[in-house]
Amino acid sequence: MEILNRIFENWFSTFLTAFIFYGLFVLSKKILERQSKGKTDKALIRSIVLFLIAFIGILSVILALPMESEQKGQLTSLIGIVLSAVLGLSATTFIGNAFAGIALKLRNSFKPGDFIEVNGIFGRVTERGLFHTEIQTIDRDLTTLPNMSLANNSVKVTRQSGTIVSVECSLGYDVNRIKIEEALLKAAIDCGLIEPFVHIISLGDFSIVYRVNGLLENIKSIVSSKSRLTGHVIDCLHEAGIEIVSPNFMNQKQVGEAVFIPKKHRSKMKDINKENLPEDIIFDKAEEAEGIEKRKEIIAELDAKIKKGNQELKSAENKEHKESIEKKIEKTKELKEKIVDKLDARVDEHDKTN
Repeated sequence: MEILNRIFENWFSTFLTAFIFYGLFVLSKKILERQSKGKTDKALIRSIVLFLIAFIGILSVILALPMESEQKGQLTSLIGIVLSAVLGLSATTFIGNAFAGIALKLRNSFKPGDFIEVNGIFGRVTERGLFHTEIQTIDRDLTTLPNMSLANNSVKVTRQSGTIVSVECSLGYDVNRIKIEEALLKAAIDCGLIEPFVHIISLGDFSIVYRVNGLLENIKSIVSSKSRLTGHVIDCLHEAGIEIVSPNFMNQKQVGEAVFIPKKHRSKMKDINKENLPEDIIFDKAEEAEGIEKRKEIIAELDAKIKKGNQELKSAENKEHKESIEKKIEKTKELKEKIVDKLDARVDEHDKTN
């Protein structure tokens, strides 16, 4: 019995310290996750705070062990050496990605849901972490990019207000330039692009390279819009009697004066609903991440309104004015709670499906 009492006395402080820090870690994690759902994006701060709590907790447990001071010093020194070696070996990647993630967060040049392109990789942002950024590419797969790669290379971000969509084609010198430009402009208009224009890119030995451009306002359909523009270019050039065939075209059989423009064909397929874009399937996770981000921004705006209302309430003089402000604050709080509940449910569903 005395042995058990001694063991209990020796290890009580160790277990108590471990229990306290474990509870502090779990509580801090829940609070920070709750704040990250209701604010803009606290993922970076949350990761740093939880790491510091875990690290301090481990050191505290070691110091609370029933050991001699010399042994504790050796153990803490060993942990310090191991930690220094790990940090030294991974300084160029681990710490570098962390600092790059913080820099990207402060710069805030893109957010979840935005279209970006870096090193030839194009897609929509689904997640911004402390060490990496995840994007969903046009084949619906997820690609993880180290934050150092984004910090050290040029990142092309598609503007929310619209982007230029373009298609190039090479045609022979025997076709009038004005006729070609009219057909290309018609193709861009039929595709739904705004303020289209045509550029002559180069004069080759056998052909001229033309590029038709137009402003696309709905950037969520950027992938399918490029395909539609290409199809309209083919149709409009053929309708204008212009062959889309290289001047070096050669066939093994005698074709004489045959013109290589296919006959018109009426599709037997039913009209496809234009609202069901392929991008809805391709960028499903990115679309969900964008929706969550927008709700966070709305909650942040509601928090600002509540704060402003409380300030006005303090300075209000008559009773009627105070009651009016209190009603507005209460309605804003109710709206915020509803949005937070929906956001929590959506985030939980997002985490389960991904």
